[in-house]
Amino acid sequence: MDSRKIVWAIAAFVALLTAAQSVFMVRETEYAINLQLGELVRYDYAPGLHFRLPLVQTVEKFEKRLMTRNYPAEQFLTSEGKILNVDFYVKWRIADVAQYYRATGGNEGVAADRLAEIVKDGLKGTIARNTIQQVVAAERTELIGDVQTFAGNSVKQLGVALVDVRVKRIDLPDDVSDSVFKRMESDFARQAAQLRAEGEEQAIKIRAESDRQRTEILSQAARDAEKVRGEGDARAAGIYAAAAGHNGEFYAFYRSLQAYRKTLGKDGDMMVVSPDSQFFKYLRDPSAK
Repeated sequence: MDSRKIVWAIAAFVALLTAAQSVFMVRETEYAINLQLGELVRYDYAPGLHFRLPLVQTVEKFEKRLMTRNYPAEQFLTSEGKILNVDFYVKWRIADVAQYYRATGGNEGVAADRLAEIVKDGLKGTIARNTIQQVVAAERTELIGDVQTFAGNSVKQLGVALVDVRVKRIDLPDDVSDSVFKRMESDFARQAAQLRAEGEEQAIKIRAESDRQRTEILSQAARDAEKVRGEGDARAAGIYAAAAGHNGEFYAFYRSLQAYRKTLGKDGDMMVVSPDSQFFKYLRDPSAK
């Protein structure tokens, strides 16, 4: 009996072990492939519980989520033959798990290294078409856009999708940085001088137009003032004439008072007039006619 129990226990253990090796779980964040004696037989597993043949088939799983890899600074040549130090990072994910396994053997490090070479080739071609000043002053989106266009068509053979490429830093060698910055400073100074000259030209035009309008406005105002003054003088003359015709003696008296007010009693004034002149007749005799 004891030997039979032992046999049954061993058989149960083997059965449980076989059952355990026949079942595997695929998560939402994973890809899974089934290898039979090293040959890929299935790779379209959905998330959930699945079965395989124990001892004959093996299952390998890969990351479905986005992956990021940083790369150290690399040296690239510009169109001038100058050297730039550029460091960057890449975001990528597995797009075709079967092709990914065939191309890289499922090794993430191999995939990242091969992807880096593709991105480096894209950066190399892009930077080689530009000068140092153009690379340094260019928008990062323009630079990376060209790299993604180049690399995006080449990574399909790896079974991956290139999501993003970002340049973290662009450094100039010490022997060329000073000359580049001086050249950029000179160009910016030239642009500033041109903008100032254009602004001064516009200012002169605006001032000239303002002066013309001011002259026209003053001329119009002077013309209107002379017209109003003439009309006022005409009305005053008419009023004086009417007053003289109505009471000539009072008009003469009033005009004399106005003349006295304007001429007499002011500091520094000097008059050379005969005391017997008609100018003083109302001062000599207020009742004079």
